[in-house]
Amino acid sequence: MSPKVQPSKILIYIASTFAITLWGMSYIWTDQLIAQNIPIFYFVFVRILMAGVVLFLFNTAYARIKRIQRQDLPKFLLLAFFEPFIYFICETYGLKLTGSPTLSAMVIATIPIFSIGAGIIFFREKINLINIGGILLTLVGIVMVAMAHGTLGENFIWGVVLLLLAVISEVGHASITKSLSGNYSSQIIVMYQFLIGAVYLFPLFLWKGLDGFDMEIYFDGDVWYPIICLAILCSSLAFSLWVSTIKNLGVAKSSIFSALIPVAAAIIAWLLGHEMLNQRQWIGIAISTVGVVLSQYTIKKSH
Repeated sequence: MSPKVQPSKILIYIASTFAITLWGMSYIWTDQLIAQNIPIFYFVFVRILMAGVVLFLFNTAYARIKRIQRQDLPKFLLLAFFEPFIYFICETYGLKLTGSPTLSAMVIATIPIFSIGAGIIFFREKINLINIGGILLTLVGIVMVAMAHGTLGENFIWGVVLLLLAVISEVGHASITKSLSGNYSSQIIVMYQFLIGAVYLFPLFLWKGLDGFDMEIYFDGDVWYPIICLAILCSSLAFSLWVSTIKNLGVAKSSIFSALIPVAAAIIAWLLGHEMLNQRQWIGIAISTVGVVLSQYTIKKSH
């Protein structure tokens, strides 16, 4: 039996960058839906279900369907519970309650700090002082980029609590993904993750997602275009690429890329003319880039 071919680090970094770029775009598409007063549980459920179905059709067409082994079923159930269920709910409502993109981005950017501990404790991943310095440098850059004029909502403390729960759920998601990646392909893991997640979200969809349902509005092209983009690009494609990243880089090192999503969102918003970046934010982007490079540095031992 021939050994498995490991993808090059360059391809892994390209896949990681593409994934966080798509997630940066997701903020714009999500804002479009919120601006149209579409209930969160409506478009989140439809997005997750559509992503799972697309991956099911893809895996079926290429004869890649693999049944969940009995011993792995609890892991898949917990994986879908962490993300999309807990993460999407806590992140979305956390952003809404804090009323501050700055504060929200700073909380989400703490993912690498928690992930380092998980990677070392559960998977014995090795990380050196240069990696830690790079992660801290990246966090400094992220704070500089995320700083914006915003006001705190009345329930911002509860918003921070929800955002911290989102961070913890992301670390749990990455840890379980790492443990499953040896037996299942990226597309299979994400397919089951979203199909099970859709089952979790379905009661909330019926309870809150259909409030004020109007077929003429909910099935309008202006609503379905961002939902389709979120489902196919930001869920099916981006999450499949992200599982490969976790598999090859580990929980700790891959998490630094997820922390760069606010940076990616700021750059995309600037390119599309939605937001102007000042000098401080450009410096923050440069610092974050240097930090990412250092966070991935591996010290070679001499023989």
